[in-house]
This record gives sequence, C-alpha cells and structure tokens, in this order.
Amino acid sequence: MRHFGHIAPELRQRLFHREPCAFTADSPARLLSAALGATLYSPATRPRLADDIVKQTGNGVVSMVLCLEDSINDEDVVAGEDNLVRQFADLASRADVEPPLLFIRVRVPEQIPDLARRLGDSVRLLSGFVIPKFTEERGLPFLEALASAEAESGHRLFAMPVLESPELLYRESRVDTLEGIARAVDKFRDRVLALRLGVTDFCSSYGLRRAPDMTAYDVQIVASVISDVVNMLGRADGTGFTVTGPVWEYFRVPERMFKPQLRQSPFLEVQAVELREKLIEHAMDGLLREISLDQANGLLGKTCIHPSHVLPVHALSVVSHEEFSDAQDILRPERGGGGVLRSAYTNKMNEVKPHRAWAERTLLRAEVFGVAREDVGFVELLTAGIPG
Repeated sequence: MRHFGHIAPELRQRLFHREPCAFTADSPARLLSAALGATLYSPATRPRLADDIVKQTGNGVVSMVLCLEDSINDEDVVAGEDNLVRQFADLASRADVEPPLLFIRVRVPEQIPDLARRLGDSVRLLSGFVIPKFTEERGLPFLEALASAEAESGHRLFAMPVLESPELLYRESRVDTLEGIARAVDKFRDRVLALRLGVTDFCSSYGLRRAPDMTAYDVQIVASVISDVVNMLGRADGTGFTVTGPVWEYFRVPERMFKPQLRQSPFLEVQAVELREKLIEHAMDGLLREISLDQANGLLGKTCIHPSHVLPVHALSVVSHEEFSDAQDILRPERGGGGVLRSAYTNKMNEVKPHRAWAERTLLRAEVFGVAREDVGFVELLTAGIPG
C-alpha cells in the first residue's frame, strides 16, 4: 500500500517531486506510525464490512479501526465480535485484495486474546488493537493481554491507546495521570504504535461540543490537554510517541456564523472555485484549519469518522517542496557542527541544531506521504485525489 496509490501513476508523477513510498503491515513500526494518516473508524457491526474495507482502500484509506466500543450499543457487542470474525475470514479469502492496516477497538482486556484466537488464520490481516480510556491502571491489563495474544498467535500486534479519560482532563490529576501513562507505554514501547486523542470525551466532561466554525484549539480546556500530552508524550528526544489528531465531527453545515476559513486565491489559481464551495458547504474549511493546527502542535495523522475527511488529511500531510529543501539542507553531513544558513528559497533562516529534530520528522513524513513538486499545492492534491 501507499498514500495516493489509488490515483493513476502518471498523475502521481505530475504531482510529486518524490512519490510516497510503498509499505506493508510488516514494515518497521517507526514507518507505520508516521504512515497511519487519516484513520477511518467504522462500527464492527456493519453487515458488509469486508466490502466497505475494500471500497475505502480503493479510495486511498491506509488505516481503519473497527469499533466494538462507543460506536455500537452495549447489547450489540457479541454480534459485533461474531461479525468481525466472519468479515476477516471473507477478507482473507480474497487473494487479490491487500487491506489497509486494520485495528479493533475493544472494551475490555479479555476481548484481545479471545478475538485473536477466534480470527484463526485471518489474524494475519490484523495490525492491532485500540485501547479506550487509557490510564496506567486501566491500560496495563490491555497491554499485557496484547502481549499474550501476540505470543500465542505468533503474529505482531500493535496497541493504540486512546487518551480520553476525565483524570487526564482535570487539572488536579492531569500530571499524575500523564506520568502514569508514560510509565505504562514506555514499558510496552515496542508494541505502542501511536497515541490517539479522544477530544469528544474531553468535551463531554464539561457538557461542551465544538461548533463547525471552531477547531479543537479554540476550546481552551481541550487545547490545554493537547499541549500537555504533546509536552510529556510527544517529545523528539527519543522518549516520545506519535500522537494523532482528534476527530472532526461534521460532514455538512446548514448554516454558519463566521466567514469561511479558506482563502480564495489558491483555488482561483488552479480554477477550482467549485471545489472550494463544496469544501465550505461540507464544513471542510474548519477541518483543513484543524489539520494545519494539528501539525503545528506536533500531531501527525487524524481520527476520522467519515470517508470525506480522509483526502484532506492526506493532502495536507504531503511535504511541500520548500519544506523538503529546508530539511535536506539542515541534515547535510557537513552541517553536523551546527551553524545558520539561508534557505534555498531565500525566505527564512535555517538554524541547524535547533531545527534538526523538525527536519528529521519532515523527512520521515516525506517518505510516507511524498514531496509535492515545486508548483503543486494542497488544492491540486485535493483535486487529484477525489474519486472520479
């Protein structure tokens, strides 16, 4: 699989200075954690789930979570488990299909080894499990169950803890909770692929819901949690993890209070005015702004609950030619001693030592999402990726 692998090769060549790399579920964890992109959630009870997975793969999805937790009723859990076993067997029987990275979101630790056993040979299609409401106390049994299931199945399995508990939100318990989470995930570092943020649960603790005109960063109590999570768990010194962006809840907006947040000029330049209008109509201008703020705040990838959100996440994850040029210059071997240099675009200062971690992360993102040609922006990437 590869990002933008669903578009024609000749179109990719026109868009990319360096095309996204190909990867598989067996690729190194460091690569996979950066490549998650827009992780699409789907209820595990969908009767044609295997067909849905194949369809979304054809539309550019590279990671999916099949949910047995909040997205389904309590009374449907058993039926959802049974359905997953059937749908995985269906997928495994399709020799010509390479599914995306697949994860199951469970409710209790016991589900992990039970499902791994029940999946049988089709467990090879499973990349891991998503752990809800993760804290040290609640999360360790899940991580221990995952290690046990991996040993029993002989198949590599990753965990993606979701940080969404009230203890993490409340000021008086936040630091202790974060320290506990750090201890738990560090103990199972090789098995933790990424940490996911459950912003909807944060908002529910205070009876809040952000409007489509607002990003998660406009809700200050949520923004403060994101800041502290990245501060303690997303560091670039080798101790941190990939932290993914929060879900965007909206598909269509009947009425808006504030002006649209998408500038007209990038769309006018490539004659894509209708695309801009469509994005605004479906609240995508707010999503695009939030993705940009995710990246500015150290997050990579995003939880998605609607297929239309996938392409914007991937289009804005592509590394620009200018970013790539700066990163390469900063990491040149002869610059190992530090110093300051003017960028090749002659519009900024590149300071070798302080910008090194940024450059390393940028080149990893460039590997999995590609580098756009010098004259290609996110509008062209959005337009090219829309199914015909």
